[in-house]
Amino acid sequence: MVESPLRIILFILLVSVASVYVHVYLYRRLFRDTSTSRAWRTAGKVLLTALCVPLLLSWVVTRIIPSAFIVAVFAWTWMGVAVYLLLSLALLGAVRWLVARTRGHRGVAAPLATPAPDPATPPSLADLAVTVPPPPPAVPPVDEARRLFLSRATAGGAVLAAGGLTGYGMWSAFHPPVVNEVAVRLPGLPKALDGFTIVHMSDIHVGPIIQRRFMDELVRRANALKPDLVAITGDLVDGTVADLRHSVAALQNLQARAGTHFITGNHEYYWNASTWADALTGLGITVLRNRHVTIGDAGGAFDMVGVDDWSMRNGPKGYNLDAALQGRNPDRAAVLLAHQPSNWDVAAKAGMGLQLSGHTHGGQFFPFTVAVSAIWKHDAGLFQDVDNHLYVSRGTGFWGPPLRVAAPSEIVKVTLLA
Repeated sequence: MVESPLRIILFILLVSVASVYVHVYLYRRLFRDTSTSRAWRTAGKVLLTALCVPLLLSWVVTRIIPSAFIVAVFAWTWMGVAVYLLLSLALLGAVRWLVARTRGHRGVAAPLATPAPDPATPPSLADLAVTVPPPPPAVPPVDEARRLFLSRATAGGAVLAAGGLTGYGMWSAFHPPVVNEVAVRLPGLPKALDGFTIVHMSDIHVGPIIQRRFMDELVRRANALKPDLVAITGDLVDGTVADLRHSVAALQNLQARAGTHFITGNHEYYWNASTWADALTGLGITVLRNRHVTIGDAGGAFDMVGVDDWSMRNGPKGYNLDAALQGRNPDRAAVLLAHQPSNWDVAAKAGMGLQLSGHTHGGQFFPFTVAVSAIWKHDAGLFQDVDNHLYVSRGTGFWGPPLRVAAPSEIVKVTLLA
């Protein structure tokens, strides 16, 4: 679906307001509350403004000036740091509040209950006297030195926690993907193809950060699994063919007797999907754009079906399952490559025994892992509905902040069972 300009503007506006608010909050907690020095507070305003503005402009600028992508990566990295600073400050602030509240109420005795008057006993003059309430307890003066110390301790703890999480997340993002192996019984698969293996990679996002060295390691790990076929389910690139051809050319070294098959993701459309399809075809990769090919021979075969990205289903060239299945023998087993884990129920009814997808990144890093699991019914991993299966990859690379926390990247080896 092609997003309307109004929806894009509203999205940018909401994100911008949230970003500004977060940066104002960080300024207050990290700079204003930790010192009375005017120079320190001014430095904080300048620093956080310098970090906020590139973040606000990154989405638009990268599409107007592709060469600015590398600068945007640093802005997105700061976004990850800011998220962890925000969470750390909120957690430490909550602990500080609870401790202060507990200390403030410790040793305060509950008021003594006043017995109810006996209706049979007439009230005395003392009972009728006006009781003057005691004066309220004096409010202790605020200990400014203690408050400053706690503010600095909270800010320092948040910086350490955010730095530790960010460091781990960056190490995990650049660390070679883990290999996960799953076995799937594919309805209608001939006995001759029992044990057929597919190495599934998705969301590699080759670009200014992920380049040839990363790709060479992916190819080495994929080849070590000795696959019969390699499937790449979209979002392979973030850049132009001219800039990324050398890095992507590493895919020529993949070794699979049934070849490497590719479908588009939404990011290919940002960088001219048709041009990338032609470039990948020139590298010997089978590009499936709403079509299918038969894998195997007369002794046993199944169909590999590929569709363009779901987000472009209403565009001139986008997801079209009907076109992909045109002319296919419905009695033959089928595997569907679809970038997003959308429309799985419809695809399953159309005879797609297994769908391989990606797109979600499994959330990529906490707390977005929680948000993605709430938004997507099928966020990551293997899902089954009767005889039909869906595997959603957490992604083989990363996008935006180079962070992976609680959602490691993966290469998936799928073994088909008859």
